[in-house]
Amino acid sequence: MSSTADAPVSSSVLAPGSASPGGPGGTRVDRLAARVVDLGLREYAEVWELQKQLVTARQQDAIADTLILVEHPHVITLGRGAEQADLLSVAGIPTFAIERGGGVTYHGPGQLVGYPVIRLREHERDLHLYLRNLEETLLRVVADFGIPGIRNPGWTGVWTAPRPATSAEGAAAAGEGHPEAERPSRKLASIGVAVKRWVTLHGFALNVSTDLARFRAINPCGLEAGVMASLASVLGREVAMAEVKARVRHHFGEVFGRAWS
Repeated sequence: MSSTADAPVSSSVLAPGSASPGGPGGTRVDRLAARVVDLGLREYAEVWELQKQLVTARQQDAIADTLILVEHPHVITLGRGAEQADLLSVAGIPTFAIERGGGVTYHGPGQLVGYPVIRLREHERDLHLYLRNLEETLLRVVADFGIPGIRNPGWTGVWTAPRPATSAEGAAAAGEGHPEAERPSRKLASIGVAVKRWVTLHGFALNVSTDLARFRAINPCGLEAGVMASLASVLGREVAMAEVKARVRHHFGEVFGRAWS
């Protein structure tokens, strides 16, 4: 997943791993008042329509910057870069073609979806920077749960860092020192956004305790379904959604310089 916009992209890009609170290059700016709206479990169409209404209101300065947190019932969304070949077995699953960038993705229970509806300030008006800051937020979140996360060059989102195999059988099968003896990187979070007159919509999807088998209906963002992971699958235990929401709220505020009211 990636981005699309109706405004030009500036040339200043934040280097991976260098995001800092409040603005690019380590420059701290005043925090803006903002709000979090937790919708619990809601149908995709309802929340998509709500986003569009909030974008219009934010463009008119009628509301503060808003971060929507939500889980959706099973649904497939197609970004502007979606390929029909990536829809493998979607019969009976609600499917929406939407205005974000990127390809095909799945949303469902156990996945925390975040939709920032924020007006980018002058120093934030760089879509590459915006995407990197979303990644930075989620990298900090997964680190709070003890998971080393990384960016994967060429693929927007957050991934697990490759780890040496702990299975003696797996290591022996691959051979000592062989690259296949490592546990490969897995994708924890997808990101796809749109921007209208410098107000953002759509956002990120972080797999918390998602049923990963559901990704087999598609090639998520053009990848094989087996690349997907969740916090629960990596940690081997249940992860409380409320705890993840709290960490997202904290780190989003830190990275983007928003103060929750």
